[in-house]
Amino acid sequence: MTRKEQKEEKRKAILMTALTLFVERGYHETKITDIAEAVPMSTGLLFHYFESKEELLKELVTMGAQGTGSARPTGDVPPDVHLTGFLGQLFSYAKEQPWVFYMFVLMGQVRRAGMPEEARQIAASIDTFGMTAELIKAGQKKGIFHKGDVLLMSKCFWASVQGIMEEMAMDKDMKAPSPEWIVSMLK
Repeated sequence: MTRKEQKEEKRKAILMTALTLFVERGYHETKITDIAEAVPMSTGLLFHYFESKEELLKELVTMGAQGTGSARPTGDVPPDVHLTGFLGQLFSYAKEQPWVFYMFVLMGQVRRAGMPEEARQIAASIDTFGMTAELIKAGQKKGIFHKGDVLLMSKCFWASVQGIMEEMAMDKDMKAPSPEWIVSMLK
């Protein structure tokens, strides 16, 4: 492994460790020394990779924001089929890569008041609710989804997914629910 590859591996280890600690302990309760100790490395060396805890959070939120692109509909797939497929992929991938659960939880936490503003703005720039509301609206026009306030329906849909991801992040033995069951809330 080259020196550059070693440095990138260490950077990933720092990010994944910070992600885990931010979700399990809370962002404000996690100190940079906690992250360095868990990696393990000296605090001084950690600062060669990231200048601050805020920079670490911002990098994680940027990663999470980039990952939301797969939720966008493609082609002429019916809205219920798209959402079911997306959730199936999300749950499957998260079981294979448990950090995905943590990322999902972190992205929800970062949108709350009291978090560093730059990270909050990145998280807020993702319009998952609006994107899903458009899918729901299209589904209503086709008679797939029941009538109602599409934005409210979208928020309730994602609140249930958020709760599931939080539970699965904390309970490694929990099985993912059927995506069809979750999408059926909209029908």
